[in-house]
Amino acid sequence: MPKNHGRRGAYGQARNVLLAGVVAVLAAGCGGSDDDDDDQTTPPPAGRSLSLNTVSSPPEYVSGGDALVQVQLPEGVSGPPTVTLNGNNVSRAFTDQGQGRWQGLVETMDLGDNTLQARAGDASGTLTVTTYAITGPMFSGPHQRPFSCTLTTFGRLGGGTLDGPLDADCSASTRIDYFYRKTTGGNARWNNPTQHPADMSYLTIDAGKPTERRVAYLVRLETGTINRGIYQSAMLHDPLADGPIGPDKRSAGWNGKLIYPLGGGCQGGWYTQGDTFGSLIDDQWMQRGYAAVTSTLNIFGSNCNDLLSSETVAMTKERFIEAYGVPTYTIGTGGSGGAYQSFQTSDNYPGLFDGIIVNSVFPDVTSATLFKVFDSRLLNNYFNRAGGLAYSDDKKKAISGYLQVGNIAAMSGSAGRLDPVVSFPSNFPVELKYDPVNNPTGSRATVYDHTVNVYGKDERGFALRPIDNVGVQYGLQAFNSGAITADEFLDLNENIGGLDADLKPTARRTTGDLPAIRRAYQSGRITNGGGGLAGTAILERRDYFDNAVGGDIHNKIHSYSVRERLKKANGSFDNHVMLGPGTVPVNLFDIMDTWLMAARDGDPASTKAQRIIDAKPADLVDACWDAGGAKIEEPSAPAGGGQCNTLYPAGTTPRMVAGGPLADDIVKCQLKPIDPADYAAALSGAQLTRLQGIFPEGVCDWSKPGVEQQGLQGTWLSFGPSARQQVFDVSKP
Repeated sequence: MPKNHGRRGAYGQARNVLLAGVVAVLAAGCGGSDDDDDDQTTPPPAGRSLSLNTVSSPPEYVSGGDALVQVQLPEGVSGPPTVTLNGNNVSRAFTDQGQGRWQGLVETMDLGDNTLQARAGDASGTLTVTTYAITGPMFSGPHQRPFSCTLTTFGRLGGGTLDGPLDADCSASTRIDYFYRKTTGGNARWNNPTQHPADMSYLTIDAGKPTERRVAYLVRLETGTINRGIYQSAMLHDPLADGPIGPDKRSAGWNGKLIYPLGGGCQGGWYTQGDTFGSLIDDQWMQRGYAAVTSTLNIFGSNCNDLLSSETVAMTKERFIEAYGVPTYTIGTGGSGGAYQSFQTSDNYPGLFDGIIVNSVFPDVTSATLFKVFDSRLLNNYFNRAGGLAYSDDKKKAISGYLQVGNIAAMSGSAGRLDPVVSFPSNFPVELKYDPVNNPTGSRATVYDHTVNVYGKDERGFALRPIDNVGVQYGLQAFNSGAITADEFLDLNENIGGLDADLKPTARRTTGDLPAIRRAYQSGRITNGGGGLAGTAILERRDYFDNAVGGDIHNKIHSYSVRERLKKANGSFDNHVMLGPGTVPVNLFDIMDTWLMAARDGDPASTKAQRIIDAKPADLVDACWDAGGAKIEEPSAPAGGGQCNTLYPAGTTPRMVAGGPLADDIVKCQLKPIDPADYAAALSGAQLTRLQGIFPEGVCDWSKPGVEQQGLQGTWLSFGPSARQQVFDVSKP
């Protein structure tokens, strides 16, 4: 079996070295936890078998050559257990955790399958552990090339720099930096790690609780590379008071809970390692004793691919657990692109997050966002074509669904993420860029090409696209409401056309690629809501941008698309609470803490999803706040009456105006014959004939599921190299 040359060797050197560093305090946008459903060390039933499991990650997905392993002995069997890895005794790594549980960090695993065996008395157990290199991939498919290393421009070391790249995967040695909060405010490097600075602040953790303690405001910052991204973790740690820490000896400053911030963006988020994220040294987190961890590949502005992001979360959280222990719970948090990741990682790779705190939400990139920007590009082209009909702003708003006409042009601009030549990283070599004439085999800068491992390729090497507008009757609701005339409705649909793989206008509508559509549904690129998201506590801080005159992509309607998907998949959205719009005067992390801790104490016979719903605080209900700060409690709805909708009305989208569902989850509609009864205004014979010519195959039947629309194939799905639950291998089409 090959040796694992991709293990975490640099960390062994870093754990005992204090490297000076300082990190500016910036508010960040916002894995296996030890929740009952995800705890892999639940005692086995009576018998002479013992439980042997990895707790840092699923045993099928171990990275870097090491894993935190727990052995649970059956009742009546005493330890210590004898544990072997591939026949070699590793028992000395294990320590007694009490109640028959033993834990140890098992290192020097080989790439591929490894055999762990444990025995105590007449009880025994065997576990196969599959290991991948720390540079990845595990389940996201082949790494994208070319790939730009950005170690030298990474901006979260307070003036320090990372070494490397040490290899073609942009690796760097792991380093540990300490810095402290000054009594006068701000951070400073801890230059003398033998004594506390005179101007260092102190914190009281768990004030008023039996566990109350006073600790130094001294932060341990670990920085390294995993899965080609740059990661950091931060937690309060006073080496002078605590000594060395690890999974068996926690820092006194850590409350045992983990926050995983996820960043936004998308356009240009490919071909790069990324070089920044919001500071993990967030004062509200540190004041409460939280630890935080993230990676540059969890910033959608660097990596607009939720599959790769989820893999990075899994590997980065694994590293954290191996170093510091299993957290009580993990909160994923972020806005916009960070919300995509929060939803999709929770749904598709359950156990990585227990709760999520999100804002500026979309259900995912593939459906809601790309439908909107695609349709807006078509509308913008149509409204600005030479010799076309003139539409008033009110008519344009009625056709688009937006409350501001400026959103049409703004969303058309956001369609640049579908254009193969628009958005490359700043240092991307010109000679490698795609050009339809001069370099037709070059690298393409689109969301679809960045997710080619899921969607597959056409004969040109371009990514297949899960986007379609065949049969879509743009402006249908506007026509039926009388906002536009029959001739305007017909002209719009006759001339709107489609967009080809290079985002160039075509007279014909765009036909989606069925294999890509199918895999988008199967694998959760289109958020389903019925995977792990069903058992995730969701707190949404609902902001409001529908009134932005110049347009904004973060429209309120997307919150209700998320809820509709949860309802379709699970029967309700009771695990989702929406706070806002308006200034929300409460700390969402405190609310989430109450919710998750209550869920841990729930009925163990219930499902995790039911425990989350049952544990939701009784006073945690939908609410908005008016301009004066008054709280208005009422169920949040996409339309209709109520004070919140009066203050903060929601627009819709072009596809919803065309009759598409609130869930916004149909890529390609099933078609039906044209029926005059579907139109509020009578169409003449000539107009019906014209409409038939526009839609010779029929129009969308939104009452039926979309073409290839289906449920999740499962969770923890793979696109290679892991063969476990593999959906597709782009290298073997």
